[in-house]
Amino acid sequence: MNDSRKRLTRAEAKAQTRELLLEAAASTFADKGFAGASVDEIAEAAGFSIGALYSNFANKEQLFMEVLSTRATSRVAQATQIIEGGEDGLQDPMAALGRLLVDVADKDIDFAPLRAEFWLYAVRNPAVLDTFAARMREPTEALEHLVGKEMDRHGNPAAVPATNVAVVVHALFQGLVQQRRIDPASVPDELFGQALGWLFTGVKNAEQGECR
Repeated sequence: MNDSRKRLTRAEAKAQTRELLLEAAASTFADKGFAGASVDEIAEAAGFSIGALYSNFANKEQLFMEVLSTRATSRVAQATQIIEGGEDGLQDPMAALGRLLVDVADKDIDFAPLRAEFWLYAVRNPAVLDTFAARMREPTEALEHLVGKEMDRHGNPAAVPATNVAVVVHALFQGLVQQRRIDPASVPDELFGQALGWLFTGVKNAEQGECR
């Protein structure tokens, strides 16, 4: 009897295992936090042995950083779609970005606390902090690319590095998400979009020294 199921290559099987482990890790970390979750629980939730987990990830820290990096990359991809979708005039990109922040703050309630928990862990473990910075480079570079395109579109001066502006955008997003969780009324739905508008206007005026 012929097996009609597609046979996965070794690379495809490994990629599938890795994806299932990341999904299980995201769920387990959300339930128990970084400190409370164990690799044994994550492997069991994914339906694999602990050996399978360690063949894909060196330790719990690496697994957690992968979860955060994947989530951050997804956020930048969403922002990119919003910006590019706004070019057809069907939506206000800044207002849509404000709604994205509200969705993250109000619906994706596990992400910010997990990141804060791991930040505390990492700053107390310098080797982990260095690795974390390196692992987050991919979403950081994606954000820099998006910010650079927006700066070009707004005619912002080349003298202002997109890298620096991207750092401010990232910090602004994280800070407003945290503040929205603490006091929702203090962060209106449109505030993030408005703040981005203020930021890009300020950057554009910086060339004339108006923001000194």
